[in-house]
Amino acid sequence: MSRDLKSRRGWVAASLLLATVLGLGGGLAAWKFAAIRGAAAASASQPEPTESVTASVARAREHRRSATSIGTVLALRSVTLRNEVAGTVRRVMLRPGQIVEAGTVLVGFDVSVEAAELAALKAEAALAETRLDRLERLRQQRAASQEEADQARAERDVALAQITRTRAVIARKVIRAPFRARVGIADVHPGQYLNEGTQLTTLQGVADAAHVDFAVAQRVAAALREGDSVGVVTGNDSLPTPARIVAIDVRVDSTTRNALVRARLVGGPDAPSPGASVRVVVPVGEPSSAVVVPASALRKGPGGDHVFVIEAEKDGRTRAHLRQVQSGPVLGDEVMILAGLSAGERVATSGSFKLREAVLVAVAGDTVADANGGR
Repeated sequence: MSRDLKSRRGWVAASLLLATVLGLGGGLAAWKFAAIRGAAAASASQPEPTESVTASVARAREHRRSATSIGTVLALRSVTLRNEVAGTVRRVMLRPGQIVEAGTVLVGFDVSVEAAELAALKAEAALAETRLDRLERLRQQRAASQEEADQARAERDVALAQITRTRAVIARKVIRAPFRARVGIADVHPGQYLNEGTQLTTLQGVADAAHVDFAVAQRVAAALREGDSVGVVTGNDSLPTPARIVAIDVRVDSTTRNALVRARLVGGPDAPSPGASVRVVVPVGEPSSAVVVPASALRKGPGGDHVFVIEAEKDGRTRAHLRQVQSGPVLGDEVMILAGLSAGERVATSGSFKLREAVLVAVAGDTVADANGGR
């Protein structure tokens, strides 16, 4: 009997323990369910998160494909200055970087010998002129022959020609600037003897314009015409400066198959120096219409390029929707969209990095219903 009693007591204790555990579990489940319902109700009462952005309207823009070439800036006039005759330097007026006007004396050679010869020739010419006048008077009086008068006239003419020749030699020993120019580096000093043809310095013409020579492929050159516009980029971040084509070489290089083109660039305070290297943007093909958006609107992702299009919902709220696009070249501060976007659609610009699909947005400057649909 004692064993049956003990078994019954054990079963009762186990039953009570099970009932207690089940009761506690049910209570916890009820408490958790109530908490979840409360959280859901609280969440439903909270407004949907809103991201603040700025927006821009995609617009159509005329675009023309282009090719890039490396060009060299050339002065409109440039010479290497050399002496025509040998001699000893007496004056030097060459200051590198100085701008000189046409006719300015740059280098003067010793002309003491030529000056003495010129004085002697002037005396001979004066004597020949006096003798010719005397013979002309005597001939009128029939005291001198015509032959004597002609010989005196010839002697007078020879003396004058010798004067002209000596003056030309003196002029050739004075080197002057042929045009308004900037003086290059020189290594010429007074007392220095220079042989004929010695290089004195270089002169780069100073003007309001410059030439830019560049090479393009023959198929590109075939489509270019004098007067066409190209863009010259003088710095890494500078915008192209317009230049006009003034000449296209009729020859095509047999090795590179490129043709040389020359454009005229209007100068300015920041104009590149002669010899400088520049990038030349050459238009290719016919102009076409393209869709452009600010560069800040284009996002990069694992799925490719995309933008966030801003659209208004039926309830008046504004949302951003991810749109895959095909991007093209950058045109200044804008980027070309080749596919995936139409002109007139609004895209997010500043703040687009924090957007996701269908997120509610507040566009700066818009006067529309608030994020809660006006509630």
